[in-house]
Order: sequence, then C-alpha cells, then structure tokens
Amino acid sequence: MSAEVHIEWAGTTHLVGHLHESARSASVSFVYAPAWLDRADAFAIDPTSLPLGAGPLHSPALFGGIQDCGPDRWGRVLIERAVRKGVLDRKPYQDLDYLLALADASRIGALRFRRNAAGSFLAGGPANVPPLFRLAELLRATDAIHGETETAADLRFLLDEGSPLGGARPKASVSLADGRLALAKFPKRDDIRDIAAGEILALALAREAGLNVADHQLVKVGRRSVSVITRFDRDGDRRIPFLSGASLTGLAPGAVGAYSLLADGIRRHGHDIAGDLRELWGRLIFSLLASNYDDHLRNHGFLMRASGRWALSPAYDLNPVPEIERAQAPKTAITEDQGEPTIAAALDAAARFGMKLSEARTALRRIHRTVSSWRRMAKRLRIDAKTLAPYATAFEHALTDEAGRLA
Repeated sequence: MSAEVHIEWAGTTHLVGHLHESARSASVSFVYAPAWLDRADAFAIDPTSLPLGAGPLHSPALFGGIQDCGPDRWGRVLIERAVRKGVLDRKPYQDLDYLLALADASRIGALRFRRNAAGSFLAGGPANVPPLFRLAELLRATDAIHGETETAADLRFLLDEGSPLGGARPKASVSLADGRLALAKFPKRDDIRDIAAGEILALALAREAGLNVADHQLVKVGRRSVSVITRFDRDGDRRIPFLSGASLTGLAPGAVGAYSLLADGIRRHGHDIAGDLRELWGRLIFSLLASNYDDHLRNHGFLMRASGRWALSPAYDLNPVPEIERAQAPKTAITEDQGEPTIAAALDAAARFGMKLSEARTALRRIHRTVSSWRRMAKRLRIDAKTLAPYATAFEHALTDEAGRLA
C-alpha cells in the first residue's frame, strides 16, 4: 500500500514525500519529495526516524511522526466496529489502513494523505465538526460503543470527527462558539470517579502554577462531566505540524521513557531550548505533586515553529490518579538510570534541565504552593465535595510532604 504524504506549511499544502507499507514483510519505507528537499524552509517531519535527506528510509513499523497522526486505541475500536457494520468497506489489515481512515479535517498536526496526485485527501469529506452544544449526542454515541449497541449512524457520527491524540478513553472533535477546534473527552459508564473533573482541576492548577497548558473547560452533560480541551495544533484554519515526545526521542513503541530523554531531545531539536527545559522540569514537578501518572512520552507534544525547530506544546493530558489506583500506573522516570521518582531526585537532576539549584527550588516552592491549594481551585471551578473526595490522595501524599521540606 502506498500513499502521498503532504504537509500544510507556510500557508500552502506541499508534497513532502511518499510512504509505502509492504503487506508481505510488514515493513515501511519513506522517501522525501525532491521539491520538499529543495525548499529553504524544509524540515524533517520526524527528525529521529525520518531525517531530512534524499533516498529511501526504512522501518519495521510505521514511522513515529506519521503514527502520531493515526488513531489511538479508542479510534481503532471505532474503525474495527465500522468495518463490521459496513460503514467502512476496507478491512484494516495494516497500520496505514487505520491511519488513512481518520477524518482529514480533524487529524492531529499538519500532515495529510492521498493515494496519488489525481486523488483527494483521504477521509477528507466535509469538515462537519459538531458544535459544542451537540455534546449530549456525542456522549450517547460513545455510550453505545461501550455497550456494544451502536448503530451505523453512531459510527459515522464519531468517525467523521477522527480521534486525535493518544489514549483509550472516548473522545471526539467539537467546534467552539468562536470557531476553534477542540477535543471533547467523555466519561464511561463504568468510571468510579469523575475523571473529567480531575483533569480540568489539574490543568487549572498547572496554569495557576505558571505552566503552559492548553485552554480547557469542564462541561456538564446532565449529571456527567466532559472535559473540553482546545486544540493547540490549529491557528484559525491553519494547521501546525505536531510531533509527540516519543517520536522526537525515537522511543520504541510501548516504552515509557524518561523526562531526561525529552530534555535531550529539546537540546537537539528545540526552538527555545532554555525556556522549554525549564517548562519541562516544572511539568515534572507538577506531575509528581498532582499524581499525574499518565505522563508517558506520547502525552508530551511538540509544535514546529518558523525557525524549523520544535517547541514544547502546551500541556494537554494531566490526570491526577488517587493512591488506590497508582499501583497499576508506573510513573515516568526522571532519568534513564533512576528508580522511583522523588522530589529530591528531581532537584538532583535540575542541571540536566539547564537549571541552577536555586532556580529549581524557587520553581518547586511556586508549584508546591499552588498544588497545595487544590481545594480552593476546585471551589472556583464549582466541583462539588462528593466529586472531589476521591482526589484527596492524589494531591496529599508523601511527595507533597517532601516538597514542603525541600522547597
């Protein structure tokens, strides 16, 4: 199977290269288009596995920067159900099949795909992203998926909007009142706590602590909560190239990685190296204090800047995990050779993030003070006491005490 790979850049869509996936060997190859290589502002769409240059590049699996555009576990479920119900007519045998089944309009980042120069962009269709006020319909459709009672109409409704960004939880693209694209993340019927409320609380605290986070809001649909995260890979109608932290660092599929690997990636490929290293260290501390255990490297992102280098994206997936659930959720390490993450270990590693110890302690005090005010922030967000109760052990624990001693 072959496809043209295009990219929206500098106001125009350009052919960037050709992708081929072999059904016989399950290997993948890519070659950059000569016209893209000739551009003065050309850049590698994946600097680790697809370095800029002539000649074919090979991989045993889909290249990371291209895989970032594909569906997560939730999206794959939708695609497989759609094939069984006849909504899609091609069985997804290969990763490329899944990738090309997503809606072009809401695909993450700026890459676009088509079969050949005479064809249209795959899964293009109309850009019928539902407005925010249709959240109830979207929630009903995701409930049907989980209950295995979905109709073909439910699948068309959800698939039309793609499934950007990683994760297994149900989600769909929505348009805000001002026309911006956003991602709605829905609850599941078997949730034992309000995950959307926890995520919005964490994002609000991170912003209060001075970290760069995506715009966000908590929306009630009946008695259930939906987190709505504004897409940062769009500037109006303009697409912005996106790359996950896992792809920037060349992390193998399934590996968790370490924050120090991201720091090294920023040094090699970063746009604002000093600023992004400080930001990353702050996110590390925040994740420790807010029990954000879902901080693997695919949940860190980068956006291409006019300089041709990658800048750390706003934080977009912060989820506090209560103590009772943390045994099944290993924390991302601070450095490759480190054991259990601690505040002391983060301070010891500060130099790896370009920070003096005095700077690190100042940032630690600020973030610790903000996270410790989590109940006040919840009140500002109008999160009720019953919803809030399960999160006590996510914000009050041994690392919180350690931060208070070392700040």
